[in-house]
Amino acid sequence: MTARIIDGKAIAEDLAGRVAAAVKRLATDHGVEPGLAVVLVGDNPASEVYVRSKAMKTVAAGMRSSIRRLPPATTEAELIGIIRELNDDRAVHGILVQLPLPRQIDPHAVIAALDPAKDVDGFHPINAGRLAIGWPALVPCTPLGCIRLAKTVHASLTGLDAVVIGRSNIVGKPLAQLLLLESATVTVAHSKTRDLPAVTRRADLVFAAVGVPEMIKGDWIKPGATVIDVGINRVAAEGGKHRIVGDVAFAEVSQVAGALTPVPGGVGPMTIACLMLNTLRAASQVAGLPAPDP
Repeated sequence: MTARIIDGKAIAEDLAGRVAAAVKRLATDHGVEPGLAVVLVGDNPASEVYVRSKAMKTVAAGMRSSIRRLPPATTEAELIGIIRELNDDRAVHGILVQLPLPRQIDPHAVIAALDPAKDVDGFHPINAGRLAIGWPALVPCTPLGCIRLAKTVHASLTGLDAVVIGRSNIVGKPLAQLLLLESATVTVAHSKTRDLPAVTRRADLVFAAVGVPEMIKGDWIKPGATVIDVGINRVAAEGGKHRIVGDVAFAEVSQVAGALTPVPGGVGPMTIACLMLNTLRAASQVAGLPAPDP
């Protein structure tokens, strides 16, 4: 068996195009132009790349984009003050604070300071709580992207046996909640799980989000299973260079799985497309309109 490769880039481009069309309708019919504000503290090169990419995608979707760049020595109080300004800015519908933050800033305090209605990352405790009880909420972008990718393979996730490897607040936990809302049978596995390969081997759906390069091997996968690789890891390559790999041993797993996301080109593009979707939904909410699902 050779797995079908799930083209996250193409699927994300399709979603982004449909979001852009919905943004245009929102502006034409209701006079609302969605706006996304990104706050970047410090000079982390990877964060700068992510922020630029998000800004480009925001503009391409017909939304307003603004970036607030703050020096590395910015205090927690200063950052929270800026967030409160953005909370009160009616032209801003979505606020994203790029992580990681410098050591002197508590990310939990920063997330809690966000207006939940503008929390397009879906990290605020109110959004997390609403998701947990099945109420409408802004949902973290990576888990939302994972679900949409899985649904390109399975028309329905109802009754499927899903294993989520990883229990972070950013991916693992919200992904498990979304899978429950899809009526999948969900197991959350982690570093303390006994016989992790056996747990994974029974799954129809495997979501790998552990941050360990190529941890998930071919003999961990049930033949024909769908595997969504969330990991992005830099590993050494020949000549002192680096290459990007996922949490899944791609060459091995592709010979067993029925469908598999690549790294790069899988979950990453979908995360940014879902950020655009969340911004659209936040702007629609301000206009008193139902949350669109392009």
